[in-house]
Formats: sequence, structure tokens, C-alpha cells
Amino acid sequence: MRAADAATILRMLLVAAVAYMVLARYNAWIALLLFVVAVALDAVDGFLAAWQASGYRLSVAVYARAALLKDRIAASKAAKYKRASAARAPFGPRMDIAGDRFVEYAMWIVFALVGIVPLFIVLAVVFVHSIADALMGVRGTSSRMRTRLARAVYSSNASRALINLLKVAAFGYLIVMYVGSYPAIYGAVLVYSLFAFVMLRGFVEIYESMK
Repeated sequence: MRAADAATILRMLLVAAVAYMVLARYNAWIALLLFVVAVALDAVDGFLAAWQASGYRLSVAVYARAALLKDRIAASKAAKYKRASAARAPFGPRMDIAGDRFVEYAMWIVFALVGIVPLFIVLAVVFVHSIADALMGVRGTSSRMRTRLARAVYSSNASRALINLLKVAAFGYLIVMYVGSYPAIYGAVLVYSLFAFVMLRGFVEIYESMK
């Protein structure tokens, strides 16, 4: 098994554990910590795939310069190893998306079960993602966006960072809110902010797939 796929499976298992901890109302802060680790692993699997494809020569520093600072030399090295990884394991990007979907669906469903998140949000998210995944699956990977809009809203580093920050903020707050009885108004603001951005990204994926 590739290290990247192991990281994806690990984050799915961590979120499953968080889901049960929330339902049992067991220690909000441990549940929150596990959820943050699970989301952080989403940023790790891309590096692990390239690192393994490089024969374990690609350093974290080079990968970070490519991803964060747009260093051309570092980006060229990282891109070469990413292409090698994709050639060896073409299912890799879809595996990553499967992990993203599981993390998100698990949290939406748990908080719908306990009556915090409206059911229509869960249904809307699953509906849009299902259509987007079906259409984009034909293309292969959502990292190869062709339109400027899709690259900005969906595949850019800023967009990916923002969606993960919103997930941590929204679901993280819901964890401590439900288990620790914190004010609900902040949770509602965060939930609808995350929902709006998820819908935007989903519609952009669908738009991209039709170009």
C-alpha cells in the first residue's frame, strides 16, 4: 500500500472515531484534536505520494517551496514526481477525493443525527458532490482544472486551504458546542459559511466538467 493511501485511510478512521465520540458526548477536546489531525492529513498525502515516487528523495522543504512559495525549481521537481506517482497509481487522486468525501459526509451526517444541522444541507451536499464526482470522474482528477474560474475556486492552494480551515472551524466548533454546550449562534454562522463554499466549489466542478 502506498504511504499516501495509508494516510487517507487513517484520516477516514480518525473521523469515524470522532463521529462516535461526538454521539457519545465523550471529551470534546480529544475529539477536536483527532479531527484536526484528520484534516491535516489531507495536506500530507500529496507529499507522501510524490515523496514515494521520488524514491524518498523529495524533501518537505522543496515540496513546501513548490506549494506555498511557487518556487519554479521546486515546483518543477515536485511536478515531475507527482506525474510519476500518477503514472504508477492512477487511482491516487480519486482515493484522495474519496477520503475528502468521507470526512465531510461523516460530519454532516453526525450533526444532522443530533439535530444541529438541517437535513436539507446534507442532501444538498451529497446531491451536488455525487453529480460533480460522476462528471469529473470521466476527466480523471479535479487537480487538472482548465478554466480560470475552476482553478481559482477549486484547485488553487488558497481555495484548498480555505475549505480545510472552514471544515476545522465549523465542524470543530460543532464538536465542542454539542459536547460542551457552547453558544449555537456561532455554530450556525460557521455551518452556513462552510455550506455556501462547498456548494460553490461543487457547482464550479460541474461547470468545469461541461467545458
